[in-house]
Amino acid sequence: MEDMSGVQKAAILLITLGPEKSATIFKHLKEDEIEELTLEIANTRSISPQVKEEVLEEFYQVCLAQQYIAEGGIGYARELLEKALGNEQAQSVISKLTASLQVRPFEFVRKTEASQVFNFIQDEHPQTIALILSYLAPNQSAMILGALPPEKQADVAKRIATMDRTSPDVIREVENVLEKKLASLVNQDFAIIGGVDAVVEILNAVDRATEKHIMETMEIDEPELADEIRKKMFVFEDILLLDDRAIQRVLRDVDNNDLAIALKGSNEEVQTAIFNNLSKRLAAMIKEDMEFMGPVRMKDVEESQQKIVGIIRKLEDSGEIVISRGGGDEIIV
Repeated sequence: MEDMSGVQKAAILLITLGPEKSATIFKHLKEDEIEELTLEIANTRSISPQVKEEVLEEFYQVCLAQQYIAEGGIGYARELLEKALGNEQAQSVISKLTASLQVRPFEFVRKTEASQVFNFIQDEHPQTIALILSYLAPNQSAMILGALPPEKQADVAKRIATMDRTSPDVIREVENVLEKKLASLVNQDFAIIGGVDAVVEILNAVDRATEKHIMETMEIDEPELADEIRKKMFVFEDILLLDDRAIQRVLRDVDNNDLAIALKGSNEEVQTAIFNNLSKRLAAMIKEDMEFMGPVRMKDVEESQQKIVGIIRKLEDSGEIVISRGGGDEIIV
């Protein structure tokens, strides 16, 4: 079967698959390809069951390799095929597939974030970086090139521009090294540390002066991040951290409609704390409003709750109320 051409094998495959499946395949081919295959099928006489089986097996192996490449790149495909078929046959399948599909070098890198690729190649020789960037998608290469030190950018760009031909062995060697580096990244188990929630927990525990200094500095340097942190630092349910006198002071500045909507999405404990600090008449009125308004969108509930949280923050900043955060600033002397 080794002396058969690709067209001959394709014709045998189509004959083996039968007219219905072959017709479906023809729909995806170009006119000249259909003509060539039709002529080859017409000229094909008897085919032994053994040849049919070998062609089907080769087709299956190539499909399998293509699937492995799509999942994890050439190296991943080669590794799995070597386990299944042995080194020699695996290399043969990969070679056929690479030739037929024109799989470009560094194909596996195209699925990796540019920032991760940059971390692994930034200290490489400019010629190596230029080689890798030549094969990546333009947007990936642009991000990596832009992240390089200014003195290195021009050198790499020049090397890309003047690059002509590179030995396949050199490309394969650079590919293998980079693939191993990226594989070590994929196989690492990352522990989730830090993040907005972590800093919120810390700021909620520090004394008020430290928290205020950090937030004021962050509002200047990173206003969006500061806003995200501030939103999480005191949620509506944290109203339970206030004593009765503080809750009463807050409720004086809260619009009754906002309060009714906010309480629609809160738990029973929060509702009880609020109603216990309202007059019986006002509490009854708020409860009646909550029943009358029916279902409320969560977005509206969150907006009303955020308004009340804003009032609490404002009153805390002015010193009119104290929030017991457990960092020592709740002690009154």
